[in-house]
Amino acid sequence: MRNRDTLTSTVAATLAGLITHAVQMLFWFGGSILGGREDDRDDRGSGLASLGLLIVAPIAATLLQLAVSRTREYGADASGAELSGDPEALASALAKLERGVEAAPYDRAPATAHLFIVNPLSGGAVMSLFSTHPPIEERIRRLLAMTPALRAR
Repeated sequence: MRNRDTLTSTVAATLAGLITHAVQMLFWFGGSILGGREDDRDDRGSGLASLGLLIVAPIAATLLQLAVSRTREYGADASGAELSGDPEALASALAKLERGVEAAPYDRAPATAHLFIVNPLSGGAVMSLFSTHPPIEERIRRLLAMTPALRAR
């Protein structure tokens, strides 16, 4: 509740849905807005452009939503480190969880990946764009960087 993660995620999901829905409405009902008309057979470019927008917009909206989710993970890590006063222990726990995922990836239900503490899915660099979690190495680096500041308190 402190970081308002649920509110932030809800707003991001709503915006992503709004973008997707608006593009779909433009495609189906607003052909004239995009420069096309049914009786204009010579201008096929605007139809292709609107079809391209129909395909690209939901992907872009999803990538935006996932980027917000990854950013919120950093905030959750920082809050946990401040609350516990021991970012090194949290970094160690993340490393252990990552080793567990590497030993037994959970690729059966990708729709539930956001519920895990670390990304349960296996995948390469391209898949990181579609990940709900930032790279563990970066999360650990940020936690360890917090250690001197928390010890100084």
